[in-house]
Formats: sequence, C-alpha cells, structure tokens
Amino acid sequence: MLTKSLPNLFTVGNLFLGIISIILVFNNKPELAAIMVIVAMLLDGLDGSVARALNVQSEFGKELDSLSDVISFGVAPAFIMYVVAFTELNAAAAWIVTAIFPICGALRLARFNVVAGTPGYFIGLPIPAAGGVLCTLALFQKELNTFVLVLSTLLLSYLMVSTVKYPNFKKIGIPKAAIWITPIVVVIAVVVAVQFPGTLSKMIFVPLLLYALYGLKKNVERLFTRRKRKNKSIDEVKSETTPL
Repeated sequence: MLTKSLPNLFTVGNLFLGIISIILVFNNKPELAAIMVIVAMLLDGLDGSVARALNVQSEFGKELDSLSDVISFGVAPAFIMYVVAFTELNAAAAWIVTAIFPICGALRLARFNVVAGTPGYFIGLPIPAAGGVLCTLALFQKELNTFVLVLSTLLLSYLMVSTVKYPNFKKIGIPKAAIWITPIVVVIAVVVAVQFPGTLSKMIFVPLLLYALYGLKKNVERLFTRRKRKNKSIDEVKSETTPL
C-alpha cells in the first residue's frame, strides 16, 4: 500500500509546499517562499520518476500532479512576484499580469494532459521551470526595474503556451533500489534550503533562466528560418515568371 502511495505522497508534498509558499510571501518572507517552490520542483521531479520505477502510474496521480502544479508553480510564484514587485503598480494592471501567469500555466498543463508530445521534448515551457524562474527572479526586484519584471512575467507566460520544444529530463529514471533514499534526499534538500534561502534561490535562478532562454532562442531561430524559406520561395517564383 505504501509503495503504491509513495509517488502521490511526493505530489501532495509538492502541493503542501506551494500553499506554504503563498503563506510565507504574505508574511514578508519572499526568500523562504521562493525556496519552497524550488523544493516543490524537486518533489515534482521525483513523483513521476518514482511512479515509473515502481510501475504504479495512474490517471489519478496524473491529475493530482497537474492540480498541484497549478498551485505550486502557477499561483505561488505569481503571488511572490505580485507581493514583492507589483504592489506599487496600477492595481488593475498588477492584477491582470499576476493572473495571466497561472492561467497560462493551467492551459499548458491541460494541453500536456490531452495532446501527445514529441518523444524527449515538452511542447512549451514546463510550468515548474517557469514558476522557478519567476519566483527567483522576484528576489532581484531591487536590482531590476519593475517594467522588466512585468515583461519577464508576460514572456514566461507566453513561453508556457507556445509550441517551442524544450528538452524533457523527466524521463531520467531512478533505480528501484534507490527509491527509499529519496525521502532522505528531500529532507536534506529542505534543511539546506531553509538554512541558505536567498543564496540558494539566486544560484538556482541561473540554470532555470538558461533553460527558459533556450526555448526563446529556438523560437527566434524558427522565425528566421520561416522568413528565409518564404523569401526563397518568392525568389524562385520570380525567377520562373521573369522572361529570358
């Protein structure tokens, strides 16, 4: 019974940390709130890997995972950014930008659940990565202009619902013999994270940002490729219709 429930326990832990993150940011502890989202990302990565290793995947676990992700990586990061950076903006604009992020995250998850993706890739920026970037980016609000943070929030929202392909690292498996070590890894991660919340969050921001920018780069390359093909087709048509 415990074996079958283990992946779902990780998912519930992910959801729990998302809720704690929201509570922390409204108690003026944004660094701890951000680190809760980061640890939730660890749990989100483990639940699927453990389920595959134990061969206990289920539709219930899949739906629970999606619902948890909306809270932990959609709502929680959006609230962190709102409380830290958007409260001095025009109220309507701040509310709309804050709402757009979890809405796009929910759309991204719904598409993931019903549309078959490309093997080895995600279609659109995964919501855990987007949420991780947003909540850690909020910690740089003193160094960055609020307008930059607004644009970044909207850009991350767009990347989630885009058709850009991102590498899928979730398929990396966990040996069955190592599964019972994972709770210990989670406990250690939580202890380290709580001890060094600000430093650790800003360190994790870098690889998450690079992952998000990878898709943006691919999107720009695809746009230029389309333009080149279009121009080439136009040139070919002109050459065929031009009299000798």
